[in-house]
Amino acid sequence: MAYDVIVLGSGPGGYPAAIRASQLGFKVAIIEKESLGGVCLNWGCIPTKALLKSAQVYDYLKHAGDYGLSATGVDKNFEGVVKRSRGVADKMSKGVQFLMRKNKIDVIMGYGKIKAKGQVEVSTPDGTKSIVEGKYIVIATGGRGRQLPNLPIDGKKIIGYREAMVLPTQPKSMIIVGSGAIGVEFAYFYNSMGTKVTIVEFLPRIVPVEDEDISKELEKAYKKQGIEILTNSSVESVYIAEDGVKAKVKQQDGSYITLEADIVLSAVGVVANIENIGLEELGIKTEKGKIVTDKYGQTNVAGILAIGDATPGQALAHVASKEGINAAEFIGYSEKKLSHLPDAIDYGNIPGCTYCTPEIASVGYTEKAAKEAGYEIKVGKFPFIASGKASASGNTDGFVKVIYDAKYGELLGAHMIGTNVTEMIAEVVTARKLETTAHEILNAVHPHPTMSEGFKEATAVAYGEATDI
Repeated sequence: MAYDVIVLGSGPGGYPAAIRASQLGFKVAIIEKESLGGVCLNWGCIPTKALLKSAQVYDYLKHAGDYGLSATGVDKNFEGVVKRSRGVADKMSKGVQFLMRKNKIDVIMGYGKIKAKGQVEVSTPDGTKSIVEGKYIVIATGGRGRQLPNLPIDGKKIIGYREAMVLPTQPKSMIIVGSGAIGVEFAYFYNSMGTKVTIVEFLPRIVPVEDEDISKELEKAYKKQGIEILTNSSVESVYIAEDGVKAKVKQQDGSYITLEADIVLSAVGVVANIENIGLEELGIKTEKGKIVTDKYGQTNVAGILAIGDATPGQALAHVASKEGINAAEFIGYSEKKLSHLPDAIDYGNIPGCTYCTPEIASVGYTEKAAKEAGYEIKVGKFPFIASGKASASGNTDGFVKVIYDAKYGELLGAHMIGTNVTEMIAEVVTARKLETTAHEILNAVHPHPTMSEGFKEATAVAYGEATDI
């Protein structure tokens, strides 16, 4: 059967692309080698949030006395926590199956490789191969955990994020290499469960893509929680013994120390899944391990588009989803099913969220980046210890930090750390999309008591109008 659109991969970029293409009246097939929903739904975004929620509830129970409550005999069931996480992922994957049926999208299970323009070869585990034909192909093959040469993942003593989600027994100690979102989220989870956690970060500070104040606040919170942190350090080698691992760590001054643990978790970023999918044979251009595209996802080969982690934009699920929808609408415009091209994505206004405790959420310029870009800035910071809602909930760690252009009042960036800040950042993204100035934020009445009013309060601090600190 010939299709109008073939989508290669069913992650958070692939399945929205398929659905939007179907909504526009195209005959669509989606090819998936493993599980509908891709890594995000099955092995990333969703199941990790389930693990983190269990850890958070366990923390609350351990500190019930802080709320005037009594909870005795509180303990965790590590296997039960993992089982719940897998159940959440399985339920969401079934939801994607339902969406495929609802939108009349054909799901073809197998490994897809582009053989020619408009042709994808699908290989199934039993060795069967077939050709699927379609006028347009959308590559949405996603990414996988990066492996360091001196830290080869064996799945037992040196693990990646997948293994970290389904360990059969809880380790007593763990070394986490890398302090990006994956590293610090697992650090919080395992530490809360009672595992002794050490983070090793090559760069000078943890969560290095965030504003420096955020990094300092998270490091302070993590050390308070009992997590050991080594920055300006690198794992040079790992010796695997029967009872655990010994990691040789090089420190900033050139000296070496040896860390011992049950397990090492490698969390050093992601790489694109672009090997062996037919790019070279068709001359599809790549650069630095990513597929080169224009602002609508079109590659240098007409009729073949690429989205998500396989392309240069931020490796985030919400970015992939929007890229997938835009790719489908570009095809719709090309085939005269839409009268307009989709709005190109503003990659400077993409929110980043990290779901550790305290949570981190940010968008736009950091303070340092704004200065380097030549802006004269106004900076405001509102600590949650001054928030009535934060005090009532017993979560006063963290703050909201805002950065404005002093000349025009343009909202350049916002950086938050604290409880539920991942739910607060959307206001800032929308405000920046609408080119809102500080004047509008100060005059938009925010509800009280809420954590979200911290955004307005931080803006008031920046302009010398604060009434609550």
